[in-house]
Amino acid sequence: MASILITGSADGLGQLAAKALVDQGHQVVLHARNAERGHHARQSVPGAAHVIVGDLLDIDEIKQVAAAANAWGGFDAVIHNAGVYQAPSRTVFIVNALAPYLLTCLMHKPRRLIYLSSDMHLQGRANLDQLASDQSRVSYSDSKLYVTMLCMAAARRWPDVYANAVDPGWAPTKMGGPNAPDDLQKGYETQVWLATSDDRAAHVSGRYFYHRKESLYNPQAGDVALQERFLGSCREITGVAFPT
Repeated sequence: MASILITGSADGLGQLAAKALVDQGHQVVLHARNAERGHHARQSVPGAAHVIVGDLLDIDEIKQVAAAANAWGGFDAVIHNAGVYQAPSRTVFIVNALAPYLLTCLMHKPRRLIYLSSDMHLQGRANLDQLASDQSRVSYSDSKLYVTMLCMAAARRWPDVYANAVDPGWAPTKMGGPNAPDDLQKGYETQVWLATSDDRAAHVSGRYFYHRKESLYNPQAGDVALQERFLGSCREITGVAFPT
């Protein structure tokens, strides 16, 4: 049995992944941005062990989520699932990229890290010259490039951790909309598999997956110099450095 934290698991793909992992017998800790959604999450996934509440748009609350996760204990896997799409640029950046950075830095290191990316990251651009002082021009594509960059940096810096990114596809969730063309089940299966599987194919790091198959990712995400500049920008914004 593995212990797994899933951010943004009050609904959507995060909740579906939580249900699948509970059904497999794993200990799952949910996360929701407020108490009301946390209550709903517990009702929706009654087999979950616990729920942590905190708004990933607020840096102080992100730190509180990390502290609550550490108080619960160490996790075998963390699925960084929380994300927003149609929102102001700074909101998109903080929730989609900065929150995973802070949680990665502040939580006890798990054995496996899974970061939710998107094929839209392929159109993203790493505009790092002013990122620390101005996040008003960060697009959704940029934010998903940054979280993929974070994943690749974690894989490089922490060779004892399996850190991988996942494109869940355009699935018919609240975010994706009812007419999204991708398969809903396949939208969460890969992160469930990466979090727990003993398959050799899941024991890799620094890879980008789409429906359990490795796929190509934006070359900017693999650029070590850009990774380090991104980590530096996040450190400047938060005051928290990526652990050695």
